[in-house]
Amino acid sequence: MARQHWPDQLWIVRHGESAGNVARDAAYAANLSVIDIAERDVDVPLSARGEEQSQALGRWFAAKPSGERPNVLLASPYLRARQTAARMHDANGVAGDATMRIDERLREKEFGILDRLTRMGIEQRFPDQAALRARIGKFYFRPPGGESWCDVILRLRSVLDSVSLHHSEPGDRVLIVAHQVIVLCLRYLIEGMTEEEILTIDRAADVANCGVTHYRLDRHAAPGGTLRLEAYNFVAPLEEAGAPVTSKPDAPAGAK
Repeated sequence: MARQHWPDQLWIVRHGESAGNVARDAAYAANLSVIDIAERDVDVPLSARGEEQSQALGRWFAAKPSGERPNVLLASPYLRARQTAARMHDANGVAGDATMRIDERLREKEFGILDRLTRMGIEQRFPDQAALRARIGKFYFRPPGGESWCDVILRLRSVLDSVSLHHSEPGDRVLIVAHQVIVLCLRYLIEGMTEEEILTIDRAADVANCGVTHYRLDRHAAPGGTLRLEAYNFVAPLEEAGAPVTSKPDAPAGAK
């Protein structure tokens, strides 16, 4: 019998609403070219609503039997993701004595010179980059000093290798807390999608803050098993708790 290749369950969660999400909305509402955020992107915290969302999701996980809750917790090093994971952990959303493990490969997509610019700001300051992105498309476009989706996918391949190597014993249940583009790029890899397939999903709707993407191991599909998608952008835990549902991108609309 082939060795199990994947955890029994895998959840991928986008962080709760951040102060950056709120600042981005304010910039677009005022037709500004720059999003007003004082901190480095890595240091942007959750908003009050993000705290509420994270706690609600943690309570939803905590209501599951111990054998159905995550027992491995991986998080992006960005503050908003670490705070989301910590609030979920504090609500007993993670089984056993699992502690948060930070993985830099789960960090937000890097936007380089386009960081903190709105679509109008990009078009005003870097019209050549706006034109290049329109021609190449977001999947392959890499702004100076930043990353394309393909760059993100390359680092996430090794994340999945690590999950398969270290967290694929029977009974392993892994929760990843990260960012919108990370959620989408992990779907691309796990489900073997094409560029057009994942961009179609991206165009349909933003990933909700604290939205849950859930996979369960199908042991009979292939030697070692295959992860099967059970839910995407699942926000019922927030709705049931009365927490607000938000789905605002972190990135400038022209750079995400």
